[in-house]
Amino acid sequence: MAEDPRPDSEGPARSHVPTLGGRLKLIIQIPCYNEEQTLAITLGELPTKVEGFDVVEWLVVDDGSTDRTVEVARECGVDHIVRLPYNSGLAKAFMEGIDASLAAGADVIVNTDADNQYQALDIPKLTAPVLAGHADIVIGARPIESIKHFSPIKKLLQKLGSTVVRTISGADVVDAPSGFRAISRRTAIQLQVFNRYTYTLETIIQAGATGMKVMSVPIRVNGDLRPSRLVKSIWGYVSRSLFTMFRIYMIYRPMKSLFLVGLLPVAAGLILSGRWLYLYINEYSITGRVHLPSLVAAAILLLGGLQIWLSGLLAEVLAANRRILEDIRREARRQRFRRPSQD
Repeated sequence: MAEDPRPDSEGPARSHVPTLGGRLKLIIQIPCYNEEQTLAITLGELPTKVEGFDVVEWLVVDDGSTDRTVEVARECGVDHIVRLPYNSGLAKAFMEGIDASLAAGADVIVNTDADNQYQALDIPKLTAPVLAGHADIVIGARPIESIKHFSPIKKLLQKLGSTVVRTISGADVVDAPSGFRAISRRTAIQLQVFNRYTYTLETIIQAGATGMKVMSVPIRVNGDLRPSRLVKSIWGYVSRSLFTMFRIYMIYRPMKSLFLVGLLPVAAGLILSGRWLYLYINEYSITGRVHLPSLVAAAILLLGGLQIWLSGLLAEVLAANRRILEDIRREARRQRFRRPSQD
């Protein structure tokens, strides 16, 4: 198979598109954990041909399943199976699939779920903007309002969460938790996930912070085959998601994050300082009261806020070192996944 002759390090973000007669390969990956009941249904609807691609292959990541998930994948003719020795979490399985897809020569990677919630017929909607060079990551936006098995509170939280992610990332994303997405080869090489719980929110914030182009397209969904394993508790999912968003934002925007955190005690300290000054000027000559507790509290708050800001400056310096390490990691991954025609 003739591959893209250009190295991944050359050209703009859409350098995965061959220009010298190379053949494009799409790999559709599915992270799985104990999915023997639904995997065959999902695989039965996956396409073997997608417009714009010469080769379409399937890849299943078995996240330490204890049932017949692997056997079902083999029976259904899956091209690549990655087996993890134990259950490592969705984010780990996702990244293992990304690495395996890159090693298998994927030009574009589509990620979907094993419960068949996304309509496979919409895969071309995801891949078309990547092929055209309009996006590095394309995320399928589900019709949240019309999904019957989503409760009103879940619909509200989905919209609210997507709004928060869109605001802090600056990325054009309508349905942030959606796992139905297409990723260009060059972008896949750059991605890294720190969280072990889920990859969906973290990759969007990372993409926005590093200048990747993210696009949303409307997609259709199928009926519910099983309850969500990721959202076992709405409030548990919300708390984990908030922590993930804050942590990844801290990694990529440390000074801004800590400035906002430090602003609260500084503002409170300034208010107490103003109150103390007012009382001192107007009451000390009459009552002799110094209002020392207010002054001490103000000093503690101001010092605490300033210390947080100084920590932000230190974190910004560390972030510069992190960016250097990311460049080294990215180049190492480019070399690791360099295709034979690029040698």
